[in-house]
Amino acid sequence: MPETELDPSASPVKAFGAQIRRLRKAAGFSQSELGAMTGLSNSQISNFERGTRLPTLDWVCATDRALDSGDALELSFWGLQGTALIPGYHEYVVKEQNARVIRLFELGIVPGLLQTRAYASALEDASVARGSATEKQGAERLKLLAERQARLNRQPAPHVHVILDESCLYTQVGGTGVLFDQLNRIEELASLPNYIVQVAPYSLGALRPFMRPVSLLHNADGSLLGYTETHHRGFLESDRATAGVWAREYDLLQVEALPQAASLTAIRKARRELSNMNVDLTGAPWRKSTYSGNGGQCVEVADGHAGVMPVRDSKDPQGPALVFPADAWRAFVAGIQAGEFGEV
Repeated sequence: MPETELDPSASPVKAFGAQIRRLRKAAGFSQSELGAMTGLSNSQISNFERGTRLPTLDWVCATDRALDSGDALELSFWGLQGTALIPGYHEYVVKEQNARVIRLFELGIVPGLLQTRAYASALEDASVARGSATEKQGAERLKLLAERQARLNRQPAPHVHVILDESCLYTQVGGTGVLFDQLNRIEELASLPNYIVQVAPYSLGALRPFMRPVSLLHNADGSLLGYTETHHRGFLESDRATAGVWAREYDLLQVEALPQAASLTAIRKARRELSNMNVDLTGAPWRKSTYSGNGGQCVEVADGHAGVMPVRDSKDPQGPALVFPADAWRAFVAGIQAGEFGEV
């Protein structure tokens, strides 16, 4: 049965289907053979080629591998997503999935690969509220982010080095609860063997070499790619000399940023401050703690706050209260009772 004649000019989806057929024929496969290689029937392949159905991203990637077409189909696939992605971004995403080392620097906002679902959703909700994206586009970007994060679980896993400007720890995205969980997620990732997380403190000032987000991809073949963005488009830099300058500047930033241990301390400090902001102590049932100083000072605590323990000086009930993780407070009290801190 003769194949249906295609009209690539009819629509972007029709043009994508024509590209699938062209690459299939160039590789010497029939529709049935390509279907068998990618787990579909020949009628489904025909639907894709005629542009009556759009394949999934997983199928597109599998077909690129089956046809040995590099990233040709995947690049075209992301081009079909309209304005959901800024120009240049989908080229970066395709390259990211094969990188051996991913190095990131970000200002203000936690990088996508580290984001929790709630944090990412809050960003997209804000874009929709501003009118800079539709709900459909926001959903597409969330789906892509989930796919990018899932690809980090490939074997061998890529090495991910992240340097966060200190502003990333304090920018309110989705409220204090969402940011609190996001900081927890960063600390969890930092404990993994293929992650390094550093914080570039405010005190770096003009010594910080980058004024906008930067990504560097180191590939198994030794090639190096750089990526950065303006507000409206992304730029994938493949020139070795230029990307090499970015890599050297990243090396300098890595040296000037806080070591990972100190960076985790900075993240925990930011999280503690969020805890204080996120606890409503209005009408809290304060009680005397099991510890009082010999000088007559008395510490009061307020029960009933999940995961945290508010603490204040009973002589200054209108003064500030400190909020500690509940486990840390219990360990502190147990240490005092055991005499670990000497006489008090």
